[in-house]
Amino acid sequence: MDVRFERPDWGAIRESGMMAVDMHFHTSCSDSFTDIDSALKLAEERGVGLSVTDHNLISSLVRIKDRRSPVPVVPGMEVSTSDGPHILVYFYDLRDLERFWYHEIRPRLQECPWLALRDCPTERLLDMLEGESCVVSAAHPMGYFGTNKGVEICIRKGYLKEDVARRLDAYEVLCSGMTRESNREALASARRYGLGFTGGTDGHTLGELGNVLTMSEASDVGTFLEDVAQHRVNIVGLEKSIPKKVHMASASLSKFVMHSP
Repeated sequence: MDVRFERPDWGAIRESGMMAVDMHFHTSCSDSFTDIDSALKLAEERGVGLSVTDHNLISSLVRIKDRRSPVPVVPGMEVSTSDGPHILVYFYDLRDLERFWYHEIRPRLQECPWLALRDCPTERLLDMLEGESCVVSAAHPMGYFGTNKGVEICIRKGYLKEDVARRLDAYEVLCSGMTRESNREALASARRYGLGFTGGTDGHTLGELGNVLTMSEASDVGTFLEDVAQHRVNIVGLEKSIPKKVHMASASLSKFVMHSP
């Protein structure tokens, strides 16, 4: 596995035949204004795939489930646990994700469904995922702006044990919303625990799509996820500039405000 902090060359990636997927992208299903159709159109133009990982929700994925997509779409969800960390869950089959969401996630949603689930700490979520056909990665492990929205920061603060990290398949070692220092810390921790890698933009605006990619020689989504689990992927991408981070945060916050009572 290799991690390169550089801008992806979409043309060269297309020519290489590698499957390249932005493994962390949000749509208007949760705290973004980007609709799924626009995301798919841009992904096709850039020659990349995407995993739609909305907070606790999957309606954008359900909306396109009967379409034949021109780009690889990895069924995913970013689960906001009740004790802080955000967990990226990638399912091999959307039907399994729908079933899991209906039985385990839907009953725990708050009035604003993007917020932390009720009665769902990290370890309970991992218990619920035992036996599911999925790959599990810690989103932005070092948290955002001093918050506990990452597994690794919670371990370092003593809120979680290291055993929790070792139950995961991967750490998100390159998240474009994080600082280079935080991404390097996540990368070092993933290597220490013997975990796989994922990388994604955590994009909330359309133009971010594909600026961080997880790459594999797979030819289908199932094999791609298996490559993630078996440590056979490379990551390439760059962190967002400060102005772009502010723009993304403003867009996300405005969506939260619109949804507030």
